[in-house]
Amino acid sequence: MSPASETGSLLAAPAATAVFTTVLTEGPVSRVGLARRLGLSSAAVTKAARPLIELGYLHELAATERSGPGAGRPASPLAVRAEREFFVGVKITADELIGVVCDLCARVRATARRRLRAPDRRTPATPSATAGRAADSDVEAVLAEVGRLVDGLLDTLPEHRARIRRLGLSLSGDVDHTTGLVRYSPFLHWRDVPLGERVARLTGLAVTVENDVKALTAAEHWFGEGVGAESFALVTVGTGIGCGLVVNGRLVSGAYGVAGEIGHLVVDATGPDCHCGGRGCVESIAGTDAIVAQARHRTGQPDLTLDEAVALARGGHEELRAVFTRAGDAIGCGIAAVANLVGPTRIVVSGEGLAAYDLFDTPIRTSFERQAFGAAARCPVTIRPLPFEEWARGAAAVSIQSLVLP
Repeated sequence: MSPASETGSLLAAPAATAVFTTVLTEGPVSRVGLARRLGLSSAAVTKAARPLIELGYLHELAATERSGPGAGRPASPLAVRAEREFFVGVKITADELIGVVCDLCARVRATARRRLRAPDRRTPATPSATAGRAADSDVEAVLAEVGRLVDGLLDTLPEHRARIRRLGLSLSGDVDHTTGLVRYSPFLHWRDVPLGERVARLTGLAVTVENDVKALTAAEHWFGEGVGAESFALVTVGTGIGCGLVVNGRLVSGAYGVAGEIGHLVVDATGPDCHCGGRGCVESIAGTDAIVAQARHRTGQPDLTLDEAVALARGGHEELRAVFTRAGDAIGCGIAAVANLVGPTRIVVSGEGLAAYDLFDTPIRTSFERQAFGAAARCPVTIRPLPFEEWARGAAAVSIQSLVLP
């Protein structure tokens, strides 16, 4: 049986993992280049690459001439066969599923969306028998739609269907990536849902489940802005304020799986209550729902939408501009805390909240520069708007990592 047909990781030997990961994220790369980068002998690189070539995961490109002192025979760079396997990724939101099919290089080959019925907002976000029954009902509805979405995506690539064995799911909240358990998702009102196990039974695929921000960070680290960075942070602005961290080349989850939750850093001890039970969290000031609530209070318009609040603020409404300034200040404090604590090479800011980034930009940067300590203030902060299809691609990227990493 080939490793590709199993649900475990493709590789076991550290050298093979290092070689394949480097070619996947930075390739094509010659054997000499791999040996230099990884501190391995040329013989060790050849030995590690041979089974990957035999299994069809790597192939040699046409030889390229070398030049310069000590030039030897032409190099034949190793590259990934992108169509060796395909991966489904699904991002679950409170009202929609966004799905993609990616090849082994995380290039999107197909996309689809399905609407979800609105969850019962009367369901309390605290454990109880009643809440459990209501949450179970919502879970069943979401599972049914996930099954339909995945079936539809598989049908879009019938010629590759036999090579689609893995599915990645991502959603907001406290997720145990190891077991696929959703411990708590505030926007879905879920607690202790064995999502990975249930979707695996439903689809017959090997399933990974990850927090959506961590999944997006994984995609950016392996296939986007963070390629080659030993330390990297991704901050997302939207309904929630999230942060994914890469330290020493690895995504950080922490002992309890919630590392990077800057949305729940306290930036104003006398600030508004947060859904997490705390007070004055970044998210309670700068999350989309918090901004809308503050905007309605400031204008006296109980039905004001976010788009309307943005338009009024851009039009010069001082009370509403103050709401966005306060939100930007809170976000900047959170980003500065990341720079101070972790010292990343770069920080990327993304998320659906960037639609109003012109209202956040100056207060975010001013707050960041004020709160970042010493040289940490020199950390570049890049703004990178990403559609939800990229978040689904993040879920697929985590599934790719489950194949590659032991």
